[in-house]
Amino acid sequence: MPEIQIMPSILAADFGRLAEGCQRAEAAGAEQIHVDVMDGVFVPNISFGPDVVKMSSASVDIPQNVHLMVTRPQDHIKAFASAGSDTILIHIEAKCDVAETLAAIRGMGKRAGITLNPETPVESIFPCLENRWVDEVLVMSVHPGFGGQKYLSYVEGKIATIRRMADWVDVSIDGGIDDQTVAAAAAHGANLFVAGSYLYKQEDMQAAVSNLRKAAQDNYCKAI
Repeated sequence: MPEIQIMPSILAADFGRLAEGCQRAEAAGAEQIHVDVMDGVFVPNISFGPDVVKMSSASVDIPQNVHLMVTRPQDHIKAFASAGSDTILIHIEAKCDVAETLAAIRGMGKRAGITLNPETPVESIFPCLENRWVDEVLVMSVHPGFGGQKYLSYVEGKIATIRRMADWVDVSIDGGIDDQTVAAAAAHGANLFVAGSYLYKQEDMQAAVSNLRKAAQDNYCKAI
């Protein structure tokens, strides 16, 4: 069984107190900070740049899991690697040479990840798994670009396919994760869980992180 990890998304934190939001996540027992980067082109919103990753990495000791929702990730990976990213995820739908970009991320000493949107066929990332180009696969369970959306359960079949095909890879899920949906995602093989709105609205984030982790551990791979 791979390690179960909870990754609060600081997209849901108070933008005026981001450092405190990162520290709150670390104090709650989260294993990684998830940073959503949006360019306003690949998705219809703009969020964080490398300076936010630099701030976050300086504020906490846990890793920075950086999700590039950008059209041309190859133009940005160096800046985000230098800022302190530990994992850099790009989209299979992006306009880039996927193999080359993932290799470049690893060449910078970072974990490389591939992301697919809810409507994207899982087969599109098979080369990434067959050739072991990635350390992590992120399955979007909402349409990327905005927080607070409802969990799309139909992506669970993709998670199960990825887990059966590559038991060595970290499978993360992002979108609508809460104390109910985490169990279903884990049952289909996810082991890393991005949660934003749900966690940051909790008075006791530590209890919420612990509850998410336990629900995932108790249900891991039960559906496959």
